[in-house]
Amino acid sequence: MTYPHALFPDLLGDDWPQAPPLQRMHGGSGHVLARGVADVEGSTHLVARCLRRKLGLPEPGLQQPLEVNIERHAGREIWTRRFASGQMRTVLDRVANTALFGERFGALTLYFALQRQGDVIAWQLHSASIFGVPLPRVFFGDVLAYCGVQDGRYVFHVDTRLPLVGRLVAYRGWLEIVDGR
Repeated sequence: MTYPHALFPDLLGDDWPQAPPLQRMHGGSGHVLARGVADVEGSTHLVARCLRRKLGLPEPGLQQPLEVNIERHAGREIWTRRFASGQMRTVLDRVANTALFGERFGALTLYFALQRQGDVIAWQLHSASIFGVPLPRVFFGDVLAYCGVQDGRYVFHVDTRLPLVGRLVAYRGWLEIVDGR
């Protein structure tokens, strides 16, 4: 059973995976609270540190406690990630008349397509904009992101790299749902 306004099942349609941790995290209810652990990496030079702070991205550190809260409202999802080193809040919305969704970090929006690869959901970076103005591809780098299931738990991996900056942030770990209503 999926929540009627869940973004991921809507975008994936018939490719929606059957793995219970993925279903519960991305489509099971209007509210999800999950807790787990993440290893966070990132470049230590000044530009990377300033960009992480400006975008609300976590600072590097191993085995950081992580709490993820997802609120779903009419096709929009608000994700609040609380790492040991800070809080990151993003808004995910489907892009009208496309198979893409945007993830907004303040003035910056990254646009992704989802692709199912077995019981893994890969996020494929398509484009980016700032204040609604499209950015040339050379400015927004690469994002490798996926979520799946390992040992019965929801697992994730995100790796963001920018030109001239290198690895802005990478985090990977696991989550267990503690509340889904």
